[in-house]
Parts: sequence; structure tokens; C-alpha cells
Amino acid sequence: MNWTIRAFQVAIIVAIVAAWSAASSIDASIADVIGSPIAVFKQIVQWVLSGEVLRNLAITTLEALTGFAIGVTLGAAVAFLLRFVPLVAWLVDPLIGIVSVVPRIVLAPIFMVWFGLGITSKAALVATIVFFIIYFNVEAGLRSVPSVLVDRFRTIGSGRLGLLWELYLPACIVWILSGLRISVGFAFLGAVISEYLGANVGIGSLIAAGQSLNDPNVVMAGLLILLIVVVPLDRLLAGVEKRASGVARAT
Repeated sequence: MNWTIRAFQVAIIVAIVAAWSAASSIDASIADVIGSPIAVFKQIVQWVLSGEVLRNLAITTLEALTGFAIGVTLGAAVAFLLRFVPLVAWLVDPLIGIVSVVPRIVLAPIFMVWFGLGITSKAALVATIVFFIIYFNVEAGLRSVPSVLVDRFRTIGSGRLGLLWELYLPACIVWILSGLRISVGFAFLGAVISEYLGANVGIGSLIAAGQSLNDPNVVMAGLLILLIVVVPLDRLLAGVEKRASGVARAT
């Protein structure tokens, strides 16, 4: 069954590429708008042979993973803190709700002014994006724990540390993994958008250069390079999440 599904998925991809190639070969004006698979492939090969793609991809990956790590750590920590310290929750929770509705992309220019055009400003934007995804996922996981179960643990003498390690953390594992999977794509998206707005290195800068030249092949090549990195990470986290969900149901 899995092989049948995979075959259909591959067939769909092949059909899309074939339709793209056919459309781009109809007229040069159409190719100037949508590009062509062959030209995109040649662009990627050129980047690989020159080493340009590895250098730019390394910078984008560093920005994305640095911001990802910071955002995950802070998001989970704040969610647990607000759960166990009601006074802090009373003070901070409304502020988080207000700030969370602000489009994160508008923070990119501010971070560039504060931290410059280097890696720091990109990682800061990524961390901001990831923070709210993880925070709300963990917060939802914490709220999903029945109060009756909490009372039972307290009855047998569990303190805050015991509740954290024996009840809340296991209950949030699936929620955390789900947040991680969602955050990976958004981490790279944030890094690329930040580079697009202001950078001279990174995949986002390559895409921006292609856009400035009205070259769809460069833009598509940059997007495909990102997919090559993000899709395996997404599949890896999806497998871990699925296994954790199975363990959680079994227990």
C-alpha cells in the first residue's frame, strides 16, 4: 500500500514537471514568467559546481537552526513557567496574547536596525516566529492535562517538580514534537524572508537577486534548494512524532 501511494505521489510530481516544461516551451514570453525545469536544473548545477549554493545554504541553515533552538527553548520554558507560577501568568499571559497577533515579518526591519544585516538579526526573527508556535503548542498540552489527574498526583505527595517530570512533561511530548515539526519550515521561511529583505549572502539573497533580474529560474532554483533541506527534516520529525504518539496511546 505504501509503495502504491509513493508511486502515485511520484507520478503527480512527474506530471507537474512535464506540464511545466510543456508550458514553458510554448512561447518564450511564457518561459520568461514561469521559467523552465531544464533552466532551473542548470542553475542549481552551476551553483553547486561554483560552491555558491553550499556557502549560501550554510548561512541560511545556521540562521534558521540558531533561531529555531532559541525559540524552542524560550517558548517551552515560558509556557512551563506560566503554568507553575500563576502570578507571572497573570502578568505576562495577556501581553503574549497581544504580541502574538503582530505579524512577525514587520519585526524584520526592526531587528536589522538593532542587530545589523548579519546572522544575529535573522536568527532573532526566526526565534520570534518559533517562540509563539512552541509556546502555544506547549501551553495547549499543559491545559490538556485533566485537573483530576493533577489532584491525584498531589494526593500521593508529588510536588511541583514531581508534577513537571512525571505528569506535565510526558503529557506535552507529542505537543512539543508537533510544534517542532511545524516550526522547522517556518524557521527556514523566516531566515529566507529576512535575507530577502536585507542581506548579501544566504538563499534569500539569491532569490532576491533573481527577482531583481526578473529571472524565475533563479527564484525557483532557490526554492528547490530549500525544499531539499526542509523536507527531510520535516519527514524525520514526522516519524518521531508518529512514534511518540504511538507510545503515548500505548501508555
